[in-house]
Parts: sequence; C-alpha cells; structure tokens
Amino acid sequence: MHKGLIEFVESCEFPTEIANFNLYAFKENSSSKEHLVITLGTFNRNEPTLARIHCRCLTGESLFSLRCDCRFQLTESLKKIAKKGCGVVFYLQQEGRNIGLLNKIRAYKLQDEGLDTVEANHKLGFIDDPRDYKIVSAIAKYLGITSVNLMTNNPRKIAALEENGLMVKKRIPIKSKKTKYNRDYLKTKAKKLGHLL
Repeated sequence: MHKGLIEFVESCEFPTEIANFNLYAFKENSSSKEHLVITLGTFNRNEPTLARIHCRCLTGESLFSLRCDCRFQLTESLKKIAKKGCGVVFYLQQEGRNIGLLNKIRAYKLQDEGLDTVEANHKLGFIDDPRDYKIVSAIAKYLGITSVNLMTNNPRKIAALEENGLMVKKRIPIKSKKTKYNRDYLKTKAKKLGHLL
C-alpha cells in the first residue's frame, strides 16, 4: 500500500530542552517535500506508540505568532512523550494546512479583513483542509510502529491513518488556551473542521 511513497534520508541525535530525542529525515517521492520525525525510546510492535501528526508552522513555531496554537500543541506533545519515555512526532512539511507559506500569509491578510481560516482558503482556491496523511502510515511502517495513541483534536487525522492501515487505539486531546488572538481560529476549527475542542 505504501511502497515508494517515502525515502529514508538520515537520522541523528536531537537533544532539546525537553529531552534527548532522535531525528529522522524522509523525502516524499511524489513531491520531493522533506519531512521530519522526532522519536524517543524503543517502539514495541505489540503496544500502541504515543504519537502526534504535526504540520510545520513557521509563523507559530519560529516567529512566535499568537494567531494559532501550533507551537503549544507541538511543545505539549513533546513533553508528554518525554514524560512517557517513548513516542513519536511526525513533523510534516505542510505549512498552512498544506497551502504553503506564501499562501498562508495571503490567508492571514484575508483574515485581517474579516474572513475565517476556512473562508480564506476558499477565497485562495483551496479546500477547507488540503493536508494529506498517507505518508504517515508509510513512515510508521518503516519505524516498526503498528498502532498509535494519537495526540490530536482532529478526527480527520484518525480517519486518514486508519484508512491507510495504521490503527489508532486511543485519541488523546490537547487543550489549547484561548486568547483574544486565537479565539476565532479555534472557534472555526471546532465549527467548520470538526475539531474536538
């Protein structure tokens, strides 16, 4: 099912303030996009692995934007993995729900003018959420992961993994703090994208 989707590039040690992780690099063959996987511990094929699918958010994670909760979700996931001593974050190059960085800034401008995130995507010619998670199952297979406890608020991620052969044993919610900057963003996630907030 997943043959030829991804190519393993390299792995290395990845010490952070949270824990000393390992970092894997993969290339998606159809698009040449480069994806990362952050891991900790040894995976047991007979037990679900604590996992998160996380799409890159340069504005939130590197530039500290308050318009979203991406940096909080990533940090909390890594902390949960460190506490458990084992887990994985699939860090995908799908900026702005996979519309790309420049279109994401265009979408920000439309949001400044009153549109929500879904309306802004539509205005730019995209569907609600054009992300694709097929490669996650391919990478999981490479790493020897057969099932996961998924840290997510997004039911679409669970459905996508199960459709592609990776069993989700349990959903673990991540509760983000609402602020005046991300309140509408979170509301749209729940109302229009089905996120469980």
